Amino acid sequence: MATIADWLGAGSLVAGALLSLAAGVGVLRFPDALSRMHAATKPQVLGVLLLLLGIALRLRTPTDLGMILLVAVFQLSTAPVAAQMIGRAAYRSGRLDRGLLDADELAERGPGSGSAGPA
Repeated sequence: MATIADWLGAGSLVAGALLSLAAGVGVLRFPDALSRMHAATKPQVLGVLLLLLGIALRLRTPTDLGMILLVAVFQLSTAPVAAQMIGRAAYRSGRLDRGLLDADELAERGPGSGSAGPA
């Protein structure tokens, strides 16, 4: 007999899988580095969190929930850092169209300046 939690878990698993699929398609199809970076972080993180929610609703044991929580925390803490590093590397290597940027705060620093603030 299926409970409401089982049905919600199944729905979360399907939604998470579809979002992760959309992220993969976006990484392959988007034209520039910034668009790919967006596709690799935003829907992918939400997809993984929905997958973890679905797994948590299906398993419901304390040790499994603790492990799922750790995976979610690491996912939420590493994805923004990875996106920042990818964006910075794309900017520094010139692999993006600067005309697509609304604001370019890094252009004011000039080439060769570090990431530290003013001395």
